Amino acid sequence: MVHEAVSIRPEHAEKLQGIGRLLRRGRAKLTGPKGENMSIPEPLYSLLKDAVRNLTQGRSLVLIPGEKQLTTQQAGELLGVSRPFLIRLLDAGEMPYSLVGKHRRIRLSDVMDYSKRKSDRKAALNKMARDAYGAGLYDKGAGIPKGGRDE
Repeated sequence: MVHEAVSIRPEHAEKLQGIGRLLRRGRAKLTGPKGENMSIPEPLYSLLKDAVRNLTQGRSLVLIPGEKQLTTQQAGELLGVSRPFLIRLLDAGEMPYSLVGKHRRIRLSDVMDYSKRKSDRKAALNKMARDAYGAGLYDKGAGIPKGGRDE
């Protein structure tokens, strides 16, 4: 299943919606073939809820291990930046990478960590701007900028 897109066939859609309703009610348990019950750990439960939600919305999913090595092109596409921009980030030490011959490889987990840090920084800056506006540090007619791309 790893690296293969998974989607739900129409005949399974109703059953999947029922599973989604059960998952939204609270913590789920697995029942083994001999009737043994076990609670699902929170990270797996959260992943399962997210997977079911996306599949019921008609999206396909691909499961990729965090240790998967990406090329600079793949990492750039995932982050929505150009390959040259990503290489500048790597050279600046923003993400760790390894060399395979002369080619850089970046772990998926490191790309995702960078993306989260960037998102957290943006949220903090937006909060600071809202707080400054609320404290009267901006001209009242200017308003808070709508935002946009930071690149």
